[in-house]
Amino acid sequence: MADISQSGQENAGQRGQKVNDRLADIRAWFVQDVLPLEAVLTGFLRNNRQSSTDVADLLQEIYVRVYEAAQAELPASTKAFVFTIAHNLLVDRVRREKVVPLSTVENLEALGIAVDAPGPDETTIAREELSRVQVALDHISPRSREAILLRQVEGLSRREIATRMGIAEKTVKRHLSLGVRALAAILYGESSKPRGKP
Repeated sequence: MADISQSGQENAGQRGQKVNDRLADIRAWFVQDVLPLEAVLTGFLRNNRQSSTDVADLLQEIYVRVYEAAQAELPASTKAFVFTIAHNLLVDRVRREKVVPLSTVENLEALGIAVDAPGPDETTIAREELSRVQVALDHISPRSREAILLRQVEGLSRREIATRMGIAEKTVKRHLSLGVRALAAILYGESSKPRGKP
């Protein structure tokens, strides 16, 4: 009987150690992969018209949700995971507040919204995002903007873009790279300087 009891204690000890190891892995992941995103995440929240006090509260809530979700499984892409949670939290907040800005209801009839169309919060967020992207596109070089629009809107390959723009594929690649970096800098406050160059 003593052997069974001792075996059960060893199994419980091993299970406890596995849980502790898993929590240590999650903490390490959180410190290494999630916390470095704080500056970009703060910019994202501010760009969505959140006040400074709201940003701090939202960051805390995002971190709690990220940590809790990571206990089930660590995500393949931390940045996408964190920003999806942040976006969903903003949507939840709009739903809870049930405040619809006037710009949302100005042209509802002109939009011809169906019954199963996105709700006002999703429409507002989409409009704001589209407006931010348009402003950002207006601030990058014309050639980069053209290459990005041909790639992202029209779905052309680099070869097709090169043919359409009358430039080499390598130049298309450079325009796309510079354009995406410039957009990231404008939209999320990330550095747009090419790595490895002063």
